[in-house]
Amino acid sequence: MAELNARGGGRRRRTRNEINMVPFIDVMLVLLIIFMVSAPLLPTGVVDLPSIGKARQAPEKVIEVVLEDEDHVKLRVNRKDVDSMSVKDLADRIKPMQDEAAGGPQAVPVIISARKDVRYESVVHVMDVLQKAGVARVGLSVRTTGG
Repeated sequence: MAELNARGGGRRRRTRNEINMVPFIDVMLVLLIIFMVSAPLLPTGVVDLPSIGKARQAPEKVIEVVLEDEDHVKLRVNRKDVDSMSVKDLADRIKPMQDEAAGGPQAVPVIISARKDVRYESVVHVMDVLQKAGVARVGLSVRTTGG
């Protein structure tokens, strides 16, 4: 027994492998208080949304392309239904209508409108068809609600 005491004692204390959570909790509470105090002081982000442009004078002739579903469109000239056709025939029909105008292709605006259930990809496809046909003034129909 004398030899055991000379080496460091008879009974050794075992170390326990545990994580002390108290300092961790203290740090988290301090961070929480800092964020709660500083959050109302941060500036809020303001998003500038584009506004609808208003023309001084309404154009004399307006061609409206109403997208009924992914493959079919209806043409309206000055709010009167003219024809119904597929999207692939749209370029052949729009070009003569633009050439009839007195000011050339730049004078007649083409407006695209679609129902809510039509996919956005279809609207982009119609815009692409009109661009390839040489239509320079293409707009999207926007309806605003008053109140």
